[in-house]
Amino acid sequence: MSQIRHGDSGIWVRTFGASFSGGSILLPQSSHWHQLIYASQGVMTVRTAAGLWVLPSHRAVWVPGSTQYAIDLCGPVSLRTLYLRTELTGNLPAGCCTMNVPPLLRELILHTVRLGALDGEIPEQARMASVLVDQLRAMASIPLQLPMPSDPRAVRVAAMLQNEPNRTRPFPELARAAGASVRTLERLFLAETQMTLGKWRQRLRVLQALRLLAKGEPVTAAALEAGYDSTSAFIAMFRAETGTTPGRYFEKAE
Repeated sequence: MSQIRHGDSGIWVRTFGASFSGGSILLPQSSHWHQLIYASQGVMTVRTAAGLWVLPSHRAVWVPGSTQYAIDLCGPVSLRTLYLRTELTGNLPAGCCTMNVPPLLRELILHTVRLGALDGEIPEQARMASVLVDQLRAMASIPLQLPMPSDPRAVRVAAMLQNEPNRTRPFPELARAAGASVRTLERLFLAETQMTLGKWRQRLRVLQALRLLAKGEPVTAAALEAGYDSTSAFIAMFRAETGTTPGRYFEKAE
């Protein structure tokens, strides 16, 4: 396991690497440093107050400094995390986002973790840090965040949907259970998540399917668990959310 180094003013990038069997974990925090959390193997879900992100292997999540988060692991997961000084990361996202990790960036991450840290006073390591940041700036984010509402009524609906992602409960039934009208819930979800209630449930389902597909479940089984009776309808929904089919989505990560 690579350890985070503290009190070293010349260090530009710190690292952490470990493998876990499952469950929920909290990674070591590093003050205001930004973090790139990379799943080299396995599937993880990163949760913040603003929302959640599902990461199959060979994806990473960008976490700005001072963001509080937790990680749920779907079975065995190998994590490789970089902590970057804020001075290095201008023009990088101000909020959490997920990104594909192509081969060059993957090798940079793994090599940096093997080194333990990048010291800006060592020319070779300073150049490596610069290339690393350039690669991060070139990465396109993957629009698979599930933003969370904050109004108590909308929070209750979000919790009900998360507890039963494969159940198609009518919106009036959800609204009655939450103590609000459907119109009020639609207004709350749109204002607080920038999604309609229907779109929010669809995004929840595709993230649930991602967890299952990344663990090796067949497309048909993932479709059923995500609340779809038709595999073709599920694939159409998946393509609408990710821009590609389930099979190609995971091929792109290699």
